[in-house]
Order: sequence, then structure tokens, then C-alpha cells
Amino acid sequence: MINDWFPIIGDFGGPLKPVNDNPLYKDGVGVGPNMWVSQTHNFPLMKGRDVTLYQDAHLVREPKRELPNGGELSLGELLKYKSEEGVQVVVLVWDDKTSHNKFLLKTVILNYAHILGMCHVVVQDGMMQTHDEETKNFFRHSSVRCVLAPHYVSTKLSIFKKRVMGNLYMHHQKYMVLDTQALGNNRKIMTFIGGHRLCSDLDTFKNDTHNPTFASTINVPRQPWHDLHRKVEGQAAYDILKNFEQRWKKAAKLREFNLKDVRRWHMNALLRLDEISWILCPSTSPDSDKKVQVRDKDDLENWDVQVFRSIDSGSVKGFIKSIEEAAKQPTMLMLSLSISSWFQNLICGKNLKVDERIHMAYMKAIRSVQHFIYIENQYFLGCSYHWPSYKNAGANNLVTMELALKITSKISANAHFCVYIVIPLWPEGVPTSAAGQTMTMMYKIIAQALEKAGLSHKYHPSDYLNFYCLGKREPLSCSQSSSQAMNQQSENNALGSVQKFRRFVIYVHAKGMIVDDEYVIMGSANINQRSLDGSRDTEIAMGAYQPHHNWTGKKRLPHGQVYGYRMSLWAEHLGDLKDSFREPQSFEFVKRVNKIAKRNWKAYVDEDQLDPKEMRGHLMQCPIHVSRDGKVSPLASFETFLDMGGKILGLPTTLPDALTT
Repeated sequence: MINDWFPIIGDFGGPLKPVNDNPLYKDGVGVGPNMWVSQTHNFPLMKGRDVTLYQDAHLVREPKRELPNGGELSLGELLKYKSEEGVQVVVLVWDDKTSHNKFLLKTVILNYAHILGMCHVVVQDGMMQTHDEETKNFFRHSSVRCVLAPHYVSTKLSIFKKRVMGNLYMHHQKYMVLDTQALGNNRKIMTFIGGHRLCSDLDTFKNDTHNPTFASTINVPRQPWHDLHRKVEGQAAYDILKNFEQRWKKAAKLREFNLKDVRRWHMNALLRLDEISWILCPSTSPDSDKKVQVRDKDDLENWDVQVFRSIDSGSVKGFIKSIEEAAKQPTMLMLSLSISSWFQNLICGKNLKVDERIHMAYMKAIRSVQHFIYIENQYFLGCSYHWPSYKNAGANNLVTMELALKITSKISANAHFCVYIVIPLWPEGVPTSAAGQTMTMMYKIIAQALEKAGLSHKYHPSDYLNFYCLGKREPLSCSQSSSQAMNQQSENNALGSVQKFRRFVIYVHAKGMIVDDEYVIMGSANINQRSLDGSRDTEIAMGAYQPHHNWTGKKRLPHGQVYGYRMSLWAEHLGDLKDSFREPQSFEFVKRVNKIAKRNWKAYVDEDQLDPKEMRGHLMQCPIHVSRDGKVSPLASFETFLDMGGKILGLPTTLPDALTT
């Protein structure tokens, strides 16, 4: 038995170059076209694109302005309407096996809400309440083609593994592809991508309440969601379309085994764009990029965009499975890519090929960052191998460790660096110990780095890393039934408490990261193992930056659209827009944000006044206390979630780790 430390050797037999000395990472975006992205990719970096960034959806009705044609319709009705006009409408929805009705038996899930300190039991249709069966029935007998796609894995795996993975994991990609007006009489492809959910009952004001915490829908907070989205035009939009075609063909092929569906669900549901002369479509020639290019590369508002996926070969048709097959791909020939290098970011098992490039994209961006990172995500957990306890949870993605190590490298260089992370007060579902373990792990690493550098007396771990959540209290003047609510004695203590104090969380459903105001990655992927693993939930994301707006080129904070988007988000969350927001990497700004977040938390929890002073924005500190030595504990007097119960730092759960991480 040999027990010793040995150096790690790279591909060429020599020692690996430290990240700080690697030109791929040390200068950020501005040093070259390949710094943020990998050309060893099925969807390579595309230049000359156009991107529009969105936050939330604020619908403003103008009483004197007529609605556009179809404006009074719900989303589903609008899709039917356009389909009847001759538009080819195809809808691909994840098939939640727990929502099926088979053999006259209705499958239901009992959601025991006592895990949140409550006493009722919620019966819901399907584990994830995706409305998949409802969606299929809605489009039945219409010209809209709707397919429910189960999560099928490789056909070469055992029946048991296929059944387990098919029920535990989901198709989680969220995007919409459509044609829009181009120059002259031509049309082009445009896509919308982000964390948005389209299929639910919240596209009209009727029944506009979604709060799975309470069984009642009367006098309860409606729990608004915060989300991030983007619109993309150019070659990257066609890459999203290609992903959809691969997913659709896989689902349609499986449908063909059902004889009654052969006629309806054949492969011809998809249009062949190369056969439609008036729709711009890239070819395989080297100059095909120019046909769908939206902006000139010298345009100051030009974007470079790349598509990333978490997916395996069992979820798509046309997944490249061998070096011989890859060599025949037009993309490889056009870009003169090294076939062996293309497979570097694929995990090649015996019967399965796994693409985890969203995970790789996050890590590469974090390694390249120089000044600050801003993250909004529904979940935040990883690196369970380094958790204080329960190290075998299987959440082995490296995003959280990369963040901690980036901070420690800046501490060693005596350079300031900030990470701002916005997550829900509690994630949807069971509050486990995973998030608390991840925070504790990161703060301990930072505290040790400060101690090693002799800076622990000068700086605190929260000078470098902070977690926030979103919430709001409804003013008395805005509640029509406030007096009744205050006097109401509810049998449910949690419901009575929220009715009395009119406070509610804003659920963070976003999945995005902004790096140095240069680069933004956004899509459907959460920061957890399910989303980043590649063989679990299928995900899609896009990384983008403006090459004319970067730190290296300007020697100062870039003022491109990524900067504007971050400022817009902070204006929304902080309720103000100050000049100091322009320097997010400074100690002064970190302290300013934390001061606002702590003040908002105090106003949120204040029970001495039923009508407290209005909160400034809705950014609040997460209810945790971080000591100088990195120990994490609940805030004093807030060991459990306000109104709801449930431990702030979580409790162990009996659910499978593969489901919760």
C-alpha cells in the first residue's frame, strides 16, 4: 500500500499550470475570443448576435389602448388560434409519470406539509404539478401537436435503472422557438430562454394564486415569482432549434411504437427550414454564419453567444456517440475542430454519453472572473464531499467550491472580491440540510484563508460572500380585508400569522449568473446536482458577452448591456439606484447592501407594528449568522422559518439523495 502525496500531471506529462497564471482565466473576457467558451462543443461560440435581457414579467394594461389581435386569449387558446391560422405549433412537455390515470386508478402524491411546521395534508396531481395531463387534454382534437416526453435514458441500461431514472428525473429545459420578421420578405428564427414556466393556470387573473405552502387560496399571500429570461437572435437561436428537433424526434420516435398514434405523431411534425426559401437558414458552408448574422462584428452592441446543455444520449436523437460519427459532422468540418478535443467535455460511459457543459461553463466563468459575481438561483448546493457532515450525498458539482477557491485566491493576493447570491428564503419542496451544509463549507474555507493570510482581524467572511433572499410586507392601505384578517382566528397558526402580518416571500425561480458585468449565463439549470450532472434532469443555458464591453479593453467597469441588466436587477431588489452601485467589487458597496438587507429583514419580521415602515426594495439577508471563524448558525430568535416553521439550516430527510440534491 502506497500512502503519499503526488503531483497532478497534465495531458502532456508536465505539471498543471495554476489557474492564476493560465491565460485562459487570468484576464477575463477581453484577451481573446476563446476565453469564456470552448470551441470543443456541439454548439460553438456564435458571433454577431443580438440578445435582449428580461427580468420578471410586468403586464401593464392601458385602458385607452386596444388589445392586439388575440390579446384577450390565454396562452393555450392563443396557440390554438395561431395553429388554426396555419402556423405549425408543436409543444413538448415533460411526462410526469406520477400524474397518470391508469386502470381507473388516479395517481396522487400526499405532500405532508408538517415538514414546514404545518398540520394539513395536500393531495396534488403528480409529484411536480406540471399540468402535463391537463395540457395534453387541452390540445386534444386541435391542430396543435402536443407530446408528453418521459425522461427516457439509454436503451442499453437495465430495465431497473431506466425505471428509476425515468421517474426521479425530468426534462427541465425551458425555451420557445418561433419565426419573426427579417429583412425584406424574409423570416428568421428567434428564441426565448430562461427559467420561465409557460404551462399553468396563471396566464389570466382568474385563480392567480400559486402558493404550495397553504391549502387555502383565500386571504393568503400569492407568492410572486422572480425570474430571469432572454431573447436571442442569430445563429445561437438556430442552435436552440436544433436542440428542440433532437428532443422532438426522440419523443416522436417513441410515440410511433403506439400504433394508434403513428399517423398523428410522425416525424413530419417538424418543418424543414432548408426547404422554405423565405426563412433564413444557415448552411454548412464556411460563410453560412453571415446569412443569419444579426449585427456586424464591429457593432458596439454586438453579442457573442454560446448554447450549453446538460443532457445524455438517451434523451435526444442524433447525439454524437463516437469519434467516427463526430468526424462527419458539418460543424466539425466548418470549424476545423479537433475531434478528440471535442470529446473532452463528454463523459463517456459503457452505454451512455453525457454532456455536462453547463457545469463546465459555470466553472470556466468563475475561474476567469476578476472582480465580482452576482448569482440568482432557485437552489444552491454542491461539493457534498467537503460538507461538515453527510459527505456522501452525491451533490458533487464543483460550482460552490470554485466560488470558495476564487475568493481564497483573491484573499491570498490581498485583492478584494465579492460574491452576491440571491436564493429563496426556502426552496420549494422539503427544506433539507443541503443548503446549510453548502454555506457552512464555503464560509469555513474563506475564514481559513483569512486566518492564513493574517487578515482575519481586518476582514470578515461576509466581506467576500453573502446570501440574500426576497420578501415583502403588504401595507395596510393595500389590503381590502385587513381588519378582518387581523381579527381572524385561524385554526392554522401559520396561516393566521401571515394573514395578520401580511408578509410573504418572493420566490426566486431565476437561474442566472453575472460575471464582472461582462458575461451572463442564464437558462433552466439550477445550481445543484440534478441540473448540472448531465445524466439527471435535462437542461439548457446560454452564455453571452459583448466583446466591445470588457474590463481588459476598457481598464474600468464595462458599461454594456450586462452592466445595465445588473443595475436594473439591483434597482428592483434594493428599491433605489445609486452611483455606488457602479462599483459592486468595493468593500463600501458590500457593506451598503448588507445594511439595506438587514434593515429590510428587521422590517419584515417586526411584529410590534402591524403597519411598519415600508421596506426599501425587497432584498433581505438570509436569516443566518456567520462568525469570524466561518461558523454558520441561525440568527438569534430565528432558529425556524418565520410563520412556517422548519429549521433554518434544515433537517435530514428520508427522501433519496438523488431526488433532493
